[in-house]
Amino acid sequence: MKTPELKRLLVAVMTGMQQHADELRALDAALGDGDLGITVSSGARAVVAALEDVPDDVSPGVVAKSCARAFATANPSTMAALVAGALLAGSAVWDREEVSYQDALDFAEAAATSISTRGKSQVGDKTILDAMVPAIEALKQSPGPAAGLEAAISAARRGVDESQALQSRRGRAAWLQERSVGLADPGATAFLRFLEEVERAG
Repeated sequence: MKTPELKRLLVAVMTGMQQHADELRALDAALGDGDLGITVSSGARAVVAALEDVPDDVSPGVVAKSCARAFATANPSTMAALVAGALLAGSAVWDREEVSYQDALDFAEAAATSISTRGKSQVGDKTILDAMVPAIEALKQSPGPAAGLEAAISAARRGVDESQALQSRRGRAAWLQERSVGLADPGATAFLRFLEEVERAG
């Protein structure tokens, strides 16, 4: 995938993500301060606007960096900072004219590592990683993009479902302690919705 196609995909995905603002706001209100819906919707709008100014002849890595800056400045939340850091980490592996399926996998792994490191979290802490890491593992075991995306969505959905049985261990949600059990993690849900929008845009 070259930059023009990548930009079109991202615009479609980010436009779609704005439709999930109410769901994510409600999930986050149950576990935190309820700002995730705003973070995602404002960040997505900022990314769409920023992509209009990104030339088609730059590398995909530059596209990712532009998205990171836009998402980070749209809303000063913890999740915005984590997402921006993840995008910057992934952009480092995209310094080329065209990205492949393996490049997308490398990007995802770099992004997950960044979130884990910056957020001091791991699978089982009831965070976005509970959907993201299983999805990445599914991508690794798949033969190509179409099968890989389908498998990743299924794995992320299982991660979201399983997160309900977990106690939140990071962020504001951790204050609820055992009261967080039984609720789906909003970050993990946001990642699932992202994958679903990628599938829809494809």
